[in-house]
Amino acid sequence: MSKVVISCAVTGAVHTPTMSPHLPVTPEEIAAQAIEAAQAGASVLHLHARDPQTGKPTPDPEVFMRFLPRIKEGTNAVVNITTGGGQGMTLEDRLAAAERASPELCSLNMGSMNFGMYPMLDRYQKFRFDWEPAYLESSRDWIFKNTFKDIETIVERLGKRHGTKFEFECYDVSHLYTLAHFLDRKLVTPPLFVQSIFGILGGQGADTENLLHAKRIADKLFGDSYRWSVMASGRHQMPFITMGAINGSNVRVGLEDSLYAGKGRLATSNAEQVRLIRSILEPLSLEIATPAEAREILELKGSENVNF
Repeated sequence: MSKVVISCAVTGAVHTPTMSPHLPVTPEEIAAQAIEAAQAGASVLHLHARDPQTGKPTPDPEVFMRFLPRIKEGTNAVVNITTGGGQGMTLEDRLAAAERASPELCSLNMGSMNFGMYPMLDRYQKFRFDWEPAYLESSRDWIFKNTFKDIETIVERLGKRHGTKFEFECYDVSHLYTLAHFLDRKLVTPPLFVQSIFGILGGQGADTENLLHAKRIADKLFGDSYRWSVMASGRHQMPFITMGAINGSNVRVGLEDSLYAGKGRLATSNAEQVRLIRSILEPLSLEIATPAEAREILELKGSENVNF
């Protein structure tokens, strides 16, 4: 087994500002927390942007460009820009920042799905901003759209034109078969960076059987042509990614996926979650990859070839 690549998803588009005072919102906060996470041991930084005034997810490339150069200046970690975006964003919206920045790595969601965030409404009596409850409620009737054509478009415009590689986000075993379809068509190239995602309402559940099944299917479909990573939402985050690492996966932490660093205790930063998973993995004799090692493992184009 190669060294473990720790990815950190710094802010995302799921949680809202009411849920944690530690969720980074402004470009300054996103940059500071990303750099701190890298210093703690994250070699990949998965990034969304938010409106600095309201904290609402935004696809605006100008907002991304307010923190991307700061992150590059402050750390040599790999920058991974979302193409998933958030609710209400078109495919053009979702591509805008990545096409502007030409990063080494982008997320690429491998199938359309229900993506339910509305159960979080019941946990809060009041919200800081008016958009928050409506945003969560609208997920009751939202399909996270990632058609074959959408995937083809992202691969063409980012992979072929920019040399960007992908973190293939697989919320279900069916998404692994979709990825295999694109591999058969030679539209994507190994090594594939496969992120198995568990615990999202609408995707595969956070059950040990699902974790092991996902690995079995990925092994069958991709053999030694993929690098596996595991993420899980909410309270499942730490136990599930630990199980993944024990079974040969890389791991993803971050406030996009969970706001906590223990039962009932909010994480004060993304770096706290990075330090926590390191404190679990290193005593298990699992070594943590540096950014240079992550680039070698994932065969990335290098930070000198980005546009920020």
